[in-house]
Amino acid sequence: MAGRGRASRSGVVALVLLLVSLVACGGPPAGGIGKVELQRILDGRSTAVLDRDRAAFLRTGALGWFENVRGVPLQSWSYRVTAVHGSGDEATADAELRYRILGYDNAPVTSGRTLDLSRRANGHWYVTSDKPAKKSAQQLWDQGAVTVVRGRHSLVLGTGQSSEALHSYADLADHAVPTVTGAWGTDWTGHVVLLVPGSVEGMAGLLGSPASQYRGIAAVTTGEVGGPPLAPADRIVVNPDAYALLGPVGKQVVITHETTHVATRAHTNPATPLWLSEGYADWIGYLRTDRTPAEAAPELARAVGDGDVPSRLPTDKDFGFGGDATTLAQAYESGWLACRLITERWGDERLGEFYRAVGDHKSRTGSVEDAMKKVLGTSLDDFTVQWRDYLRAQLG
Repeated sequence: MAGRGRASRSGVVALVLLLVSLVACGGPPAGGIGKVELQRILDGRSTAVLDRDRAAFLRTGALGWFENVRGVPLQSWSYRVTAVHGSGDEATADAELRYRILGYDNAPVTSGRTLDLSRRANGHWYVTSDKPAKKSAQQLWDQGAVTVVRGRHSLVLGTGQSSEALHSYADLADHAVPTVTGAWGTDWTGHVVLLVPGSVEGMAGLLGSPASQYRGIAAVTTGEVGGPPLAPADRIVVNPDAYALLGPVGKQVVITHETTHVATRAHTNPATPLWLSEGYADWIGYLRTDRTPAEAAPELARAVGDGDVPSRLPTDKDFGFGGDATTLAQAYESGWLACRLITERWGDERLGEFYRAVGDHKSRTGSVEDAMKKVLGTSLDDFTVQWRDYLRAQLG
C-alpha cells in the first residue's frame, strides 16, 4: 500500500508538471495578454469606430487613424485576433479587419492588420498602433483624413484632395454609370466607389505594390474576378499624378473604362483574355466621344502606317504594366479595335453576348474559339484575318 501511495504522489507531481508545460506552450505568454482579452479590447474598439465615439476609442489605445475614418459611411467594422506574440508589458498581435461601406459592400472587405500593444501602470492593455500587416495593402484612412463626396451613382473617398476635386470625380462617375448600363445592361449594381489618394505612392499603398508599376497608369479597378453577388464592391483606385495630365475627354474615358470593369466583373474570369476585357472597357469608354481610330489608337496607327500590322490578337503578357510602354499601348488599342470590329460587323448586342459567352467557359482553352463560333458564327483564324484587314482600313 505504501509503495502504491508513493507512486500515486509521484504521478500527481508528473501530471502537474505536464499541465504547467501545456499551459506554457498553448496558453497566453507568461505575464502577457491573451487572445481572449485582446479580442474583448478590439470588440470595444470596433464599437467605438461605428459609434464615432472618440472617448471610447481612446480607452482602447492611441487615437491613430480614428479621426481619418470618421466620415466614412460604415455599416460594419470588426476584428478577429489570429495570433499574439511577446510577453511582459509589450506585445504584438496579428488580426483580420473586416468592414463594410453602407450601401455599397454586400460582404466585408478584409485586411490584415498588425497591432502593437502595451500594458500601462494600471494593468490595462492598450493598442499603441494599428497598421497594415506586412503583406497587406493600406486602407485609405491609413494615409490621412478621408473626405467623402456622394454622387447620384457614386461614392468618392479621397485623401489630400479638395472637395471640389472629389466632386469632379463624382460627376465623371455619374456620367459613366448610365453609359455603361446602356451598353452592358442592368445586371450589376449600377454604382461605383472611387478611392482618390494624394499621389501615385498613395495609390501603390492601397494596392500593396511598388509605385513604379503604376506611373503613367491613370486608374485601376480592384475586385474579385468572377466574384459572387455577395462580395465587396469593386474599388476604382485613381492615380492623381497621371490623371492630372489627361484632358476632359481622357478623364471621362478612364472613369467610364473602369466603371465597365465594375459592371462586367461577375462575367470576367480566367477564361476571359485581357484583349477582350480591356478592349470592351475601352469600347464603352469611347462610346460617347468623337475620337477617330487614329486619334484613339496612335501607337497602333503608327505601326500600321509603317506596314507593321500585328499578326495576332494581343496576349495577356502584352498588357503587363512593367513591360514596354509601346507594346502595352498597342495591346489596349488592338483590343479596342477588335471589339469595335465586332460591333460594326455583328452589332452592339452581339458584342455583349460574346463577352458573356467567353466568361461562361470553364477555362481559357477554347473559350474565345467556342464563343466566336456560337455567337458570331466565325472562327478565331477568320476573325483575326478580318481584324488585320480592319486595322489597315482604319489606321493605314
